[in-house]
Amino acid sequence: MRLLAELHRHDRSIVVALLLGVALVCWLYLLVGVEMPMPEMAGMAMPMATPGWTVGHFFLMLVMWSAMMAAMMLPSAVPMLLFYDSVAQKRGGPAIGRTMLFALGYLVVWFCFSLGAVILQYALDQATLLSPSIRTTSAVLAGIILIAAGLYQWTPLKQACLRRCRSPLDFVMTEWRSGSRGALSMGLRHGVFCLGCCWMLMLLLFVGGVMNFAWIAGIALFILVEKLVPTGHWVGKAAGLVLIGWGGWVLASLTPMT
Repeated sequence: MRLLAELHRHDRSIVVALLLGVALVCWLYLLVGVEMPMPEMAGMAMPMATPGWTVGHFFLMLVMWSAMMAAMMLPSAVPMLLFYDSVAQKRGGPAIGRTMLFALGYLVVWFCFSLGAVILQYALDQATLLSPSIRTTSAVLAGIILIAAGLYQWTPLKQACLRRCRSPLDFVMTEWRSGSRGALSMGLRHGVFCLGCCWMLMLLLFVGGVMNFAWIAGIALFILVEKLVPTGHWVGKAAGLVLIGWGGWVLASLTPMT
């Protein structure tokens, strides 16, 4: 039994190291991109919005958004992945591979969101509604996004998805699938719930600036609190009221954003 307990702790340590390692690499990529968005650093920096879109530019934007989503979302998914790892071990031995498949399915969902975000960015850029830092230049659009994000915090869909994200036991008990294919499927399912919980918060990046590292980190911290802190759901609702008030103030003032 002691040997099994040691193996279990070793397994969990590897899972945590892998997940947080990926998140750390993504955060470093974002930090380097924000601090050094120069053409000569295009291989590693976050590309800025440009008037002309090419296939290469689209791909770099997709890499940027994908790294951003992994950096922001993986830390809040660690408790779910560790719980899955524990259950998977009890049902069938070492489960690192299956846990990584779960994480892969989770990230696939956010990759799909990233693709949609780049398409939206392209549309906004073509409409000349974005600054070089990928922040909306329209006070009206900013106000609408803020109010929409605030209202969404109070919707039944948001609350239902948040409950699934906050309760690993409930998710595993109701969504369990066996084997490697099942792990990937569960990751996809959990990713969908997480997307339903956080997609409107991600659109706030267009308000604060996709190149604004502090804004990115602030949203990521808020998501972590909302999912993991016992009173997180109330924090989320309170933030919704703040966002509604902020958006209303922006629309009322109609001050051009620079």
